[in-house]
Amino acid sequence: MASASIMFANATRRSMFQALRSSSRLSSVSSPSFGSARFMTTYYTPAHEYCKVDGNVATVGITDFAQAALGDIVFVDLPEPDDEFEAKDSFGSVESVKAASDVYAPVSGKVLEVNETLSDEPALVNTSAEDEAWFIKLEITDESELSELMGADAYKEHCEKEAH
Repeated sequence: MASASIMFANATRRSMFQALRSSSRLSSVSSPSFGSARFMTTYYTPAHEYCKVDGNVATVGITDFAQAALGDIVFVDLPEPDDEFEAKDSFGSVESVKAASDVYAPVSGKVLEVNETLSDEPALVNTSAEDEAWFIKLEITDESELSELMGADAYKEHCEKEAH
């Protein structure tokens, strides 16, 4: 499988700029926490995975920027519930008409749930990458790893650099 950096280097500038325009709608920059309660916060990886954290559960998928670079998604390979991954481990893959790429865990954790809808409707990633087309829900085992991820502003800047 092609690495994410090769895949994005080969993606067309047009899809990058379209994704960049839509990434300006990134919603969560940071969320305050009060004691052990924390509001949902979204984090991003340099390889274009997102991680929406609510309590100790991370909802993980690929970003709108990534889906635009990949093109029409035709297959998504996901792990099984109860599988465990370390941060930066490949937990699955996504294939498109342009390329195939591994998808990496942004944080360490145990898979609680898999989005089975993507088995029958992989193209949902193209229309709802950061909402309905989440890949997995992870129980976070090392919350300190979140500090290594990007917030919305840093991720937007990262995408702008890749688009040029």
